[in-house]
This record gives sequence, structure tokens and C-alpha cells, in this order.
Amino acid sequence: MASPNQHWLLFLLLFISHSFVTSLNDEGLALLSFKESLSDDPDNSLSNWNSSDPNPCSWNGITCRESKVVSLSAPKRRLLGFLPSSLGTLSSLRHVNLHNNKFFGNLPEQLFSIEGLESLVLYGNSFVGSIPPGIGKLVYLQILDLSENSLNGSVPDSILGCKKLKTLDLHRNRFVGSLPTGFGGALGALEKLDLSYNRFDGPIPPDIGNLTGIQGTVDLSHNLFSGRIPASLGNLPEKVYIDLTYNNLSGSIPQSGALVNRGPTAFLGNPGLCGPPLKSPCSPPAAAPASLPHVPHDLSPPSPAAGGRRRGLSRNAVVAIVGSDVVGIGLVALLFFCCYRRATSRSGDGKDEAEKGQKKGGKECSCFRKDASETLSENVEQLDLVPLDNHVCFNLDELLKASAFVLGKSGIGIVYKVVLENGLTLAVRRLGEGGSQRLKEFQTEVEAIGKVRHANIVPLKAYYWSVDEKLLIYEYIPSGNLSTAIHGANMEPYISDFGLGRLANIAGGSPTLQSNRMASEKLQTQASEISSVKLAPNPTLCYQAPEALKLLKPSQKWDVYSFGVILLELISGRSPIVVLGTSEMDIVRWVQFCIEQKRPFSDVLDPFLAQEPEKEDEMVAVLKIALACVQMNPERRPMIRHVSEALERMTA
Repeated sequence: MASPNQHWLLFLLLFISHSFVTSLNDEGLALLSFKESLSDDPDNSLSNWNSSDPNPCSWNGITCRESKVVSLSAPKRRLLGFLPSSLGTLSSLRHVNLHNNKFFGNLPEQLFSIEGLESLVLYGNSFVGSIPPGIGKLVYLQILDLSENSLNGSVPDSILGCKKLKTLDLHRNRFVGSLPTGFGGALGALEKLDLSYNRFDGPIPPDIGNLTGIQGTVDLSHNLFSGRIPASLGNLPEKVYIDLTYNNLSGSIPQSGALVNRGPTAFLGNPGLCGPPLKSPCSPPAAAPASLPHVPHDLSPPSPAAGGRRRGLSRNAVVAIVGSDVVGIGLVALLFFCCYRRATSRSGDGKDEAEKGQKKGGKECSCFRKDASETLSENVEQLDLVPLDNHVCFNLDELLKASAFVLGKSGIGIVYKVVLENGLTLAVRRLGEGGSQRLKEFQTEVEAIGKVRHANIVPLKAYYWSVDEKLLIYEYIPSGNLSTAIHGANMEPYISDFGLGRLANIAGGSPTLQSNRMASEKLQTQASEISSVKLAPNPTLCYQAPEALKLLKPSQKWDVYSFGVILLELISGRSPIVVLGTSEMDIVRWVQFCIEQKRPFSDVLDPFLAQEPEKEDEMVAVLKIALACVQMNPERRPMIRHVSEALERMTA
């Protein structure tokens, strides 16, 4: 017979076993199954996941709502293992975030049976296999990021059932095949689309232009897409950067909507593409073979049998025709003779006027001409050197005879350092050819710039205009251009407490800069360059606000955008055009791209500035100001005085 102690021990064991079973529900068991599937947890991220805790909602990375698991989040934990099918039993799961770990194996089909799932973020792992067709059941899915894995196969047609999908990021996998038919129409809620670095083929869906909610970038680069670029791509918002590089696309590039004014970098690596903005022109379509005109039967010449005797022209008719021809020829000859006499007389008068003009000191600026044989037309006006400063003590002859050195070239033109015989040093900006801009228009704009007097604007002293030549003569600033000011001759970062103070003064136009010559010299050259953009025949777009391409009336928000670009240069240490392998991207889009890709701030920051981690918060604040300045919508950009005040507060 068992002793009372034995009965008590048996009762205790049964009680403990019952407590264990009842304390862990199905969700807790599913999570423990997930932990057991791991081969390595080097950081002990899941150390408090154990059966002794009756409440899995308190475990690391677990979020619950009404005692139901709604979120599993363990990014960047170096977890090694696979995803068990038991995760599919978490029926209330809404968010899964396991990016940048070492998960491998296939994606469990059971995970795609959780109909309420809203986000699945698994990028930066080693998953293989294909996307389960059950993805179509995820009708509430908004974010699907499977990028940077080794997934393959085609994208299942069932994905078109994810009507609420906002982010679809599959870049850097091994996907193949064409995109499902109706891709653009079914996924109209998409805001981000990145399919780059796969092996997708076939045509780009013709309805892709229906994705009008897209923001940032549509990246289809580094695939095998073929055929023509669908014209519907032009329906996308103009702020969207479309990257079609390195595919097998062919034909002309549609010039409509968002595709207008795109640079060639978005289309590189497609040998079959032609037309603007590429330099390879499209070959004209082959002409149809010429055919003989059809002669109706009722207009055929009658035969002698049918029409009787053929009759020719009478003698009187022939004489009349010949006589009228002789009179016509005589009138044409007389007309030519009169025109010749008139042209000869006008040529002589022009020569006299040219000699008179040279006696007055006027001289054509031929030293900058491309071809001495080019001449001005009779109706084109031409000016002598026009001073904008009462202290101008040189004329055009002295300027042209002076020694000149090239300081630099840009999209605006060439800048020369000119030293006159009396020792005066000037900076001459040659805007080059540009006869399309008439004299009165040029005069108005130049004289408006010449009236500006500020410590951060290089003084414009004079100008010259002709049909194929425009010269702006500035005071020479010895400290170099903006690139030197920002990046430094020794690549020293410009941002510091003192540097931020200067930027605040420049933004606000503070008069205290008049006593700070060094600050003025740092950014004067660029101030003159930005103010000259509208005068140039082929203006650089690096600092130009997007709306400046459409609007004729300048706005202060243009200057805010330009200032924002300068801030981005200062923060990143990069030039306005960022070279990415064989392609290029302007600095605004590059920074936005880095943010979209969730890259660390150190990837954007100038390496010299990154050596001062104590200033990271300050640099992040400057970046936010810069991004506000370069908003695509000018109405969302701050006032320049608000920018100045924000920078001043950082240095207080």
C-alpha cells in the first residue's frame, strides 16, 4: 500500500504538469517552436522566452493586444535558423519584422494563411524558394519587403489580390519571368516599387502608369525587361525617379509627363533605346515603296476609233504661249537686277557704319568666337561693354587684350580670371552661344542682378551681349568656387559651430557678414553662379528647383531649394552629381534614395564629420533642414528666414 507521502508526491507532480500545460496556450507554444528552430542566438535576444513564464506577451520582441500576439519583431539579432510552420497558428499576427538576420530555407506557406497580416519584413536574410501562392489571401497586407535574399521563381498572379499593398520591395533576389498581367491596375495603392537586380523579363506592364500613388523611386533596373517603354509611365508623379537602367528595352523614349526632362542616366544600359535624352537618334521609319498613281478608265486618252480624229494646238495658241513666256522671263530678270542693286547699296552703307562704330570704340568680341567666319545678321542688335558700376575704369578693348586664365567650367559656362594691364583682376563668365535670348530680355535680367548689393553676392560690374556671345564681368574673388569652399582644398569639412553660423547669416542675409570678409568669400562665387542660371543657354540643373523648368516667374522658394542642395553637399561631402558605378544621380535624389533604403546615417554623412560622433544629433538636424528645403512642392519648403533661425538656434 502506498504511503501518504507517495500520494502527496504524485499529486504534486500532476499539479505541476497541469499548471505547465494550462499556462502556455497555442500562441506560446508556437513561439517556443520558433525559438527551438534557431541554431544560434549569439546575443541571447530570446533569453526570456521560456515555458516558466505564463505570459508570452512579456517576451522580447513580442507585442500583444487583448492577450493575442500581434507583432513579432527581432531585426538585426544575428539569429540563425528557419521559420517553422507553427507561426501560421498566430491568427492575430499583424506584423513580422525579422530583417537582417541569418534565416534560411523556404518561406512557410502557413505564414501566408494569416489573413490579417499587414507587414512582412524579411529583407537581408538567406531565404530560398518562391513566394507561396497563398499570398493572395493577405488582403490587408501593406508592406512586403523580401529584398536581399535568394528567392527565385516568378511572382505569383495571386499577388494581385493584395489590393492594399503600399510597399513591394523584391530587389536583389533571383526572380524570373514576367510580371502578372494587370499588375498596375490591381496594385494601384503602391507607394514604393523596387524590383531591381533580378532576372524579370518580358514587357513592362502597359498599365504601370496607374500607380499614381508612387513616391520616391520606381526601380526596375538590372533586369531583362524587353520591348518598348510604355507611354503610361509618363502618368506617374513628376517627383518620382524612374530607373530603367540595364535592361533590354528598345525603341524611342516617350516624351510625356514624368518622362519629360529626364536625364540619360535613367535609361543607360539599354542599347536598343534611342531618341532624347539619349545621344543616339532614332532611325527614321522605312519609307513605303512608291507606287504608280492609278489612272481611272474614264480619264484614259480616247482611241482614234472611239474619239475620232486627234486635234493638236492651233498656230495662234502656240504663238500666244511663247509670247507670254518671254514676257514672264523678262520680268523675273528685271526683278533680280533691282534686288542686286539694292543689296549692293546697303552693303556699302553697312561698311561705313561699321567704320564709324570702330572710331567710337565699339568692337565685336571676336576673341571668344568659335568661328571667325560667323557674322551677325542685319537685324541683330549688338552692344558695346555696358558698365553697371560707376567705378568701372576699363573698356572692351582693354578687356580683350588682357591675359586670361580658365578658372573653371560648369553647365553655365566658362569662368576666366582676367588681369588688365593696370593690374586690376576680374572674373569673366562666358555664357557662350545663346541668340535665342533677345537683347532687351538679357538687359532686363542682367541689370536686375547688377542692382543687388549684398555681402554674399559677387558684384556684377559690367556685361556684354551679342547674338552668339554673352559676357558677365564680376569682381574677382580669390578664394575659389563653391566646391572648394564646401569640400576644401584639403578636403576639410566646412560644417562647424562657426560654419553653421555663417550659413545662418547667408540664409538670413545678415548685415553682420559685411564685416566678415572670410565668410563672404567662402560662398560668393556660388551666389553669382546661381544668379546666372537663368541667363545661361544650357543652365545646370544641380541647384535649380524642379518647378523652375516650367515657371517663368522666379520665386524665393527657388533660392530655398538651391540653399538646401548646398546644405546636402556640406553634410555628405559629395558633389551635386553623385556617381554610382556607371550611372549618375543628383544629390537630392541620392539622399532620398538612402533614406528609402533605410541606410544608416553614416552612409550619408561626410566621413570627416563621422569622426565626431558627439555632433551626430546636430548633423541630423541639419539634414532635416536640408530635406525640408528641397521638397518637390515649393509650398512645403520653409521660408528662408525660418531656415536661418533654425541654424542660428543650433549655434546658440
